[in-house]
Amino acid sequence: MGVFEKGNQFWKQRSKHGRDALFASPELLWESACEYFEWCNENPIIVTKSTSSTQGSSNEVKEHQRPFTKQGLFFYLECSDDWLRNFRKSCSSDFLRVIHAIEQTIESQQIEHAMVGVFNSNLVARIQGIKDHSDLTTNGKEVNTIINLGQGVNPNETTN
Repeated sequence: MGVFEKGNQFWKQRSKHGRDALFASPELLWESACEYFEWCNENPIIVTKSTSSTQGSSNEVKEHQRPFTKQGLFFYLECSDDWLRNFRKSCSSDFLRVIHAIEQTIESQQIEHAMVGVFNSNLVARIQGIKDHSDLTTNGKEVNTIINLGQGVNPNETTN
């Protein structure tokens, strides 16, 4: 191992420090997201259903629209939701606007396609955190009912 002189500052000679930013500009982030959206549109999910009957078996191949998802976007961009969460804390307002537009595009595509039956509406509602909530009995008040079940029944006792 080499010995460094006391007080050396060789580290200052590095041309850069730390990792490169994943996206140098908001425009590059938007372009990359649009590439993902185009890829989804150009690469439908192909489902093959096999059926059999007394007349024989057959395969039905069907193409389904590929939904835009955050998970798919992260995979496409080679990043993670942790990266996005941390990036939001330190990025410029221009980046925040682009991130918001990307999220709105994903949400709109999922919801609109679910509304017309292209995507499973129950699954999309869960992903989006949409709840169908109605309180028909308590008018929004907390229920604090205590039910007394008594002392219980002794199975060894006989009743006449």
